[in-house]
Amino acid sequence: MGELLDRMEPLLAKMPAVRPPEGHVHFKNKLMWTAAVLLLYFILTNIPVFGLSATSLDVFQYYRALLAGASGTILHLGIGPIVTASIVLQLLRGADLIKINTSDERGQVIYMGLQKLLIFVMIILEALPNVLGGWMTPDMSVAAVFGGNTMIVMLMIFLQICLGGLLVVFMDEVVSKWGIGSGVGIFIVAGVAQGLVNGFLNWEATTDQFAVGFFPRLFEVIGSGANFIEYFGLEALALVTTIGLFFLIVYVEATRIEIPLAHANVRGARARFPVKLVYASVLPMILVRVLQANIQMIGMFLSSVGITFLGEYNGSTPINGLMWYLAPINQPQDWMWWLPQFTGAGHAAWEVGIRVGIDAIVMIAGGALFAIFWVKTAGLDSKHVARQIQNSGMQIPGYRRSPAVLERYLDRYIPRVTVIGGVFIGILSILANMLGIIGFVGGTGLLLTVSIVYRLYEQIANEQIMEMYPFMRGFFGGKE
Repeated sequence: MGELLDRMEPLLAKMPAVRPPEGHVHFKNKLMWTAAVLLLYFILTNIPVFGLSATSLDVFQYYRALLAGASGTILHLGIGPIVTASIVLQLLRGADLIKINTSDERGQVIYMGLQKLLIFVMIILEALPNVLGGWMTPDMSVAAVFGGNTMIVMLMIFLQICLGGLLVVFMDEVVSKWGIGSGVGIFIVAGVAQGLVNGFLNWEATTDQFAVGFFPRLFEVIGSGANFIEYFGLEALALVTTIGLFFLIVYVEATRIEIPLAHANVRGARARFPVKLVYASVLPMILVRVLQANIQMIGMFLSSVGITFLGEYNGSTPINGLMWYLAPINQPQDWMWWLPQFTGAGHAAWEVGIRVGIDAIVMIAGGALFAIFWVKTAGLDSKHVARQIQNSGMQIPGYRRSPAVLERYLDRYIPRVTVIGGVFIGILSILANMLGIIGFVGGTGLLLTVSIVYRLYEQIANEQIMEMYPFMRGFFGGKE
């Protein structure tokens, strides 16, 4: 694999990328870049794919909050290709199939180029099944313009969603290099925020006679005198879960071990390096959910072409076979078999128990595994953090100023906290999905949103510190 990467180096080095800033970007400029990209994101999510039929199926229906896209629009794929490419790359690195030293400039160029190449490949691989699988069907009125040739319209649809995938990649790069946080995180927050507003205020009717939004439904149920438990019980449970999860994540984000630091040359300059309970953040949960989404997409594609040994689908919902057991729990109706709205009609309680157990194992084990991969890939492991502290001129009081000493000290906390945090977030996510969340954004979506917003707040505070004390930019990973 190493020889192959060496041969591919000229190609990987020429991968298109957003030019990074040559020096420090002022905080106000970062805010402007972030706001501009967010505005562009909202514009693109409201541009429908030309030539797409209104009867098309959304294969990512249950993952919209995580994929940060909008069904039937230019951004139909959302961040799916980015996350899928990250999964592949992390698994390859975790299995030592590729060995790239990202501590030097050449290794960084190869790694970023390989990641970009994988993203481009994943855009094509995720766009093709949507078109060829019959989920994104062409509008016959548009096909009539081309003499009834639907293949031309399908090609147009394919090119449009590929273009949207590319735009998401470069918008993410702009935010990462010129803005605050990451584009992926900003897009997830935007999508989940839209879902929450819709979940609270949408007055359109659902399958019953009442509105789908929390407050309109509450007033309609009370006004009609209908059975409150039957028609509003799940919504009340979702409200309690949403509020409880919000405060729990804020509390967990604030739970940390703080390692004291002092500047070696500046008397009185002190800082603390926080090792949070959720050290790897909840972003590794995106990797778990997107992996599940890709598995379900494969099952749907096989089912659509007549290969049903893995299971059959009703729309985007598996109804039997292995794919039904592997499908994640997204709402109470997926496992509460005693409800009239139970989505797994025909399955016994013990089958539901197996499905819940499989989902719990995937979420918990996957959360821990991807947390470890994420920490190593993102440069948050003990070795990289020790080098970062050393380069910033800081040291742990009472210990010799040496990267090896710092690494051994950090090894007491970072590996253990990484695994514990990944397991904890996995448990929290599955419980939240089982109990339900307002707006159908999913427990994982709400977890991500609260965590991302909290960390954005912390990053903004760090940016202000760097503006006030320029010598701290090296410690926070900024540029002079």
